[in-house]
Amino acid sequence: MVVPVDIEALLREEPEPGEEGLCVVGVFGKSSLLPGSLKEALLDTLLDRHVFPPFGPGSGSGLRAVHEPERRVLYLLMNSVCDSRELLRACSVMSANSAHADAHELWKNLERQHCLQLLYLFSVCHVMLLVHPNHTFDVTYDRLFRAMDALRQKVLPLLRAAIKDFPVSKEWKLNCRPCPPRLLFVFHMNGTLKVSSGPDSGANPDKPKKHSPRRRLQHALEDQIYRIFRKSRVLTNQSSNCLFTVPANQAFVYVVPSAEEDPVGTLLGQLQAQCALGERDTVSGPRRYQLMRRSGRTPVLSEPGAGPFSGPPQDCSLKEFLWQHVELVLTKKGFDDSVGRNPQPSHFELPSFSKWLQVASRLHQVMLGSPDDENKELLLKVQNQLKVLEGFLDADAKFSDNRCQKALPLAHSAYQSNLPHNYTSTVHKNQLAQALRVYSQHARGVAFQRYALQLHDDCYKFWSSGHQLCEERSLTDQHCVHKFHLLPQPGEKPDLDHNPPILQHNSRGRSSSSCNCGRKQATRDDPFDLQTANYDFYKVLEDKCCGKLERLEFPVFEPSTPDPAPACEPDQKPHGEGPGQGGDDKSHTPGDPSLSLALSLGHSTDSLEHFGEGDAPDAPRQKRPSLLDRQPSTVEYLPGMMHSGCPKGLLPKFSSWSLLKLGPAKTYNCHVGLEQPGFLPSSAFLLPWDLVIRSRSEEEGLSESLDSSGLWPVPNKSMQGKRGGPGGPGRSRRRDDVARLYVGFAYEDGRGRRFISSGPDKIVKVMGPGGAKEPASRVLSTDMPLYVPSPSQGRGLKVHLAQLSHLFILVPDAPLEVTLSPQVQPGPPPVPVPPEQPEVVLPPDGLWVLRFPYAYATERGPCYPPKDGQPLSDYRVLRGILRACPGATARS
Repeated sequence: MVVPVDIEALLREEPEPGEEGLCVVGVFGKSSLLPGSLKEALLDTLLDRHVFPPFGPGSGSGLRAVHEPERRVLYLLMNSVCDSRELLRACSVMSANSAHADAHELWKNLERQHCLQLLYLFSVCHVMLLVHPNHTFDVTYDRLFRAMDALRQKVLPLLRAAIKDFPVSKEWKLNCRPCPPRLLFVFHMNGTLKVSSGPDSGANPDKPKKHSPRRRLQHALEDQIYRIFRKSRVLTNQSSNCLFTVPANQAFVYVVPSAEEDPVGTLLGQLQAQCALGERDTVSGPRRYQLMRRSGRTPVLSEPGAGPFSGPPQDCSLKEFLWQHVELVLTKKGFDDSVGRNPQPSHFELPSFSKWLQVASRLHQVMLGSPDDENKELLLKVQNQLKVLEGFLDADAKFSDNRCQKALPLAHSAYQSNLPHNYTSTVHKNQLAQALRVYSQHARGVAFQRYALQLHDDCYKFWSSGHQLCEERSLTDQHCVHKFHLLPQPGEKPDLDHNPPILQHNSRGRSSSSCNCGRKQATRDDPFDLQTANYDFYKVLEDKCCGKLERLEFPVFEPSTPDPAPACEPDQKPHGEGPGQGGDDKSHTPGDPSLSLALSLGHSTDSLEHFGEGDAPDAPRQKRPSLLDRQPSTVEYLPGMMHSGCPKGLLPKFSSWSLLKLGPAKTYNCHVGLEQPGFLPSSAFLLPWDLVIRSRSEEEGLSESLDSSGLWPVPNKSMQGKRGGPGGPGRSRRRDDVARLYVGFAYEDGRGRRFISSGPDKIVKVMGPGGAKEPASRVLSTDMPLYVPSPSQGRGLKVHLAQLSHLFILVPDAPLEVTLSPQVQPGPPPVPVPPEQPEVVLPPDGLWVLRFPYAYATERGPCYPPKDGQPLSDYRVLRGILRACPGATARS
């Protein structure tokens, strides 16, 4: 019984001894979208029986064999992704891979497997039958056959080594095939080609035609195929060197006609064909083919479902078409398909079934088998030669490569357009995004992602090869202008020739600042570290100006080890990100805790208490149980400034604040103002702050008077026994009962312009004698801004900001207790506020000046000044910075 089996099962069979020669016919090609396989239906026609189910699910891609021993023919059927069933399976697998590149890689693997199976057929078959679903030649076969010819030349030495010990002829071992296979083409007519009849056809009905339209189509296809293969050098004069041959004097193209539309005529034609008997029923082979053409009778064997042929009776059946080539093999005549003046005969061998099985099994192990210990090395070598197919088969990838390679220079130009010599990573990312946009407009295909990664690497190499700008930002949020460099170590000199160079940061930004006391101004570079900003600059000016003034020394870190280390918090955030910000890029200043002078003086507070849910902000809070009270650490220091949330018991290495005494209270003249440089005209006057003071004896007299009369004294009416009445002059009452303090919040912009503010949005302006008239109660009872727009703006569009730099406090020689407790909020809320307000008492009879830090930073990073569009109200000095009370009970 003839049944199809897998090629692996066939190669494991034990053939019977003494067999005759065997003709091997390979069938491959494409199928239409209709159910069923054209190749399987074609084999059913050739075998005269239904071997394959017409609507079966199929057996998957691979090779199947049908052995017909009585006719000594072995059919090898190849199914691949060119068939509709396997194509649907491949599409279902590809749909699971969303990436286009993954689907293309899967398709490439299927195509490579298809080429290996086809090369195997060309190595073991005598006749190859190419089946196509329509009557138009597919020119992609030309590219496929050229790729397979190149692959065969590459793997030929490996195949020779595989079969060198087998009992076959020398020519078979040399060429690794029994003969150059003859390639035949079978096309299916799709019903568009019709034969017209009648008076309108333009032909003489009495004159017989030489060939039918189908026959003429076959001749035209033969001429077209032969010209294409000869032009591409797939076919040459010497057939032994070609992948396949085509006959020179025999038909090698067959067109299967379409089914007749008239079912009755089809049945009558089949009945007439089956009842016709004659000489052609007993003669086979080429003789039968010639007799049939001369007799003009319809052949018996025809395709299932096909009616009688329209046209002259020269047309033959598919089996007759194939059998004329098969008989040349079975009769050991072979194929003589070489052309030219001196044709060389090609080798030919008709092997027995057993001999063919041995060679075919070995070639299958080397080309299509699974790797094992015996053939692993040869199989891997054959697989490595498949890269020859990429240039021929993978036209999509080749087109994509060429297209993406042309898009790369355009993308590189887009990246390098309008670039400075050195630039930051932000500019690099923006330019790279622009380059990728240009690249995506021109690049296409499966190589898109691979060349996009190459573009990313090329741009990064360009940026990092001498064009990378230093990423360090100053405390005023300006980038260093140098290219990527290293900082000099202590005692090391800058070296520009070093790679990378060794030098200090520089943003080319310069500003003017006043010294600790405010009596001297100097130009400073944009600082990149807190010590340079808040200590080193003022230390240099202090030696020239205010080094001998009385001051309050702030406690700083005193190491007990030669190599102290900065304190680290386990939850420390990245540089520049403060608590409450959540890494929001919109905020350029981290929400750091309030920075206080009292904390810098050493009065470190505990961490913030946690409010209960629903508690009001002003609700009384119970202090959290304090941790172990200890002295300031001498092993580790606080890397930033003191603030409310810093760890307890840590001190900074230097003080960012300064508190000096300019002199006694008489140093300041309220009619002249501060005699310091940089102040705008009429804006250097301190604001008066009057406090009522009463002595103990006067309080007692007042209390007795109130007790006796039960009434408040009449305004402007002197009491008995008091000055201003009979007891003395009234002018001395103000000097004895009222003490006047002076307060001034001094701001300074980057150009050295200074002024004193009389409110959050007002500048002191004294137009006449007598000094400032506005009381200081307004500035002391509200939150003062840390930054305000400078009153002297330049011509540019950039808004210049003035920063709170000094606080002047004049304490008179009076029984007063003045407490200084500044709390600075250097960023947007939420910002924690210290749970306790430590106090610094200023001694009487003195003009004190508090110098605020130039820059603010904690161990979490710097607090940058506000940028354009950020509300200035988020940067402020909290109210309650000054409190004053007399030594005894009094009203202020």
